[in-house]
Amino acid sequence: MSKKIGYFGEYGGCFAPETLMAPLKELEENYNRIKDNSAFQEELNNYLHDFVGRPTPLYFAARLTGHLGGARIYLKREDLNHTGAHKINHALGQGLLAKFMGKKRLIAETGAGQHGVATATVGSLLGLSTVVYMGAVDMERQYLNVVRMKVLGAEVCEVRNGSQTLKDAISEAMRDWVSNVHDSYYVLGSALGPHPYPTIVRDFQKVVGIEAKKQILEKCGRLPDELVACIGGGSNSIGLFYPFLNDKEVRMTGVEAGGDSITPGHHAARFAGGKVGVLQGTKTYLLQNEDGQIQNTHSVSAGLDYPAIGPEHAYLHDIGRVQYTYAHDQEALDAAFLLARIEGIIPALESAHAIAYVIKKAPRLKSDQIMIVNLSGRGDKDMETLSRNFKK
Repeated sequence: MSKKIGYFGEYGGCFAPETLMAPLKELEENYNRIKDNSAFQEELNNYLHDFVGRPTPLYFAARLTGHLGGARIYLKREDLNHTGAHKINHALGQGLLAKFMGKKRLIAETGAGQHGVATATVGSLLGLSTVVYMGAVDMERQYLNVVRMKVLGAEVCEVRNGSQTLKDAISEAMRDWVSNVHDSYYVLGSALGPHPYPTIVRDFQKVVGIEAKKQILEKCGRLPDELVACIGGGSNSIGLFYPFLNDKEVRMTGVEAGGDSITPGHHAARFAGGKVGVLQGTKTYLLQNEDGQIQNTHSVSAGLDYPAIGPEHAYLHDIGRVQYTYAHDQEALDAAFLLARIEGIIPALESAHAIAYVIKKAPRLKSDQIMIVNLSGRGDKDMETLSRNFKK
């Protein structure tokens, strides 16, 4: 890994407007000051245990394993967190950091709505006002989460620029932050953006992998053969992967959104159709045309519908430590219905992309092999989409 601060190999960095350089430096300094502070860590861990509900279970999916044949499948149940997804992990950590810094207002962006719900929840918990930016397209397909955010007291701002999805919501949130840095903290929702955000989000999410490693050793007496997670920006996947990176015998697979097809504008698989560029503060793999213009993306899952990928994932891809593939919309929908009917668990459509990969991979493995899947969220928010596809 590169020794340059804020970089993962050649990826990452801090490509931000001049007006944000001082706030980003302030953020880095404050994070470095508190990350190993025992009082901060004690407060964070107390909230994670008593409010969020950690540790989440590592569940042996016996019926899914039997149905597919082959590898034993374990689900890391992040869907059982308070608010229904892994997003609460980094939202809570950043909310406490904001309070430590004396900020009175939280700003967030959201695609699937789970990060917005998590941030609104943390704002209520800590007594901080919250504004969430969300693309108009995502607001329509994730209406339930819009209502949840409003019930929690957040102001939800509809974004009608560009593709009206996550990319555009991030842009509006950053504009707000530029204007209100004196009293506002931007709670970035994935392992993206300018330094130090990719590191901060990863550090608050690595609890997932730390728990999973301890749990699989207790259950099976050894490490898994493969870790699997869906990947939009990359917070749930880097959270699972990071504590295992030095365990060379453990394979890791990130599953992107293959959309309708791997043609421009119909997917969000950055490694399948992207190239290196800079977007919203970080150098990474992007979906862009020959002129460097960002392409439209598509996914049945709002949380994976983004044209860039976290810079640490770009680095892990290039060095070959993690393999990346994709699942199409219909494969994810089929996986969601299968898991629901076999295990009684309705996954978020984001998480269903990881299940879709497992459905194809597990039968090809031996019965003594172990796969851990990060079930990053539950499917309550996706009922409308699932109902439209029920007959299909």
